[in-house]
Amino acid sequence: MSALHEQAIIPVTDPKAFGAVRSAIETAFSSARVKDFLKSVERAGLRIRDFELVLRKGILGAPTVGEYSELGNGDQGQIREFYLATLEKVPTELRAKFFKLYAYY
Repeated sequence: MSALHEQAIIPVTDPKAFGAVRSAIETAFSSARVKDFLKSVERAGLRIRDFELVLRKGILGAPTVGEYSELGNGDQGQIREFYLATLEKVPTELRAKFFKLYAYY
C-alpha cells in the first residue's frame, strides 16, 4: 500500500488572469510584504482564510477583484486552494503574532 493520493492536474482556462491573481497572492505573502498584508486583513476585521472577503475588500489590490471575476469556476477554485496553501506557509512567529486572524472561532 504505497500509493498516495495525488491531486489531479486541472488545466487553467485563462492563463493571463490566473497568473495575475496568483502573482498578487504571491506578492502579498512575500517575505517583504506579508506583515503589512496581515495588518491590512486585521484592520479590516477579516479572517485570513476568508479569501472572497479579503479579495472584495481590495486587500490584494483593486485590479485583482476584476481579474478573479474573469476566471471560470475551476480556475477560481485553484486560486482559492493556492491562497489557502500559501497562508499556511506564513512563518510561525508571524502566525502567532496575528493569532486572531488564524483562529477558528
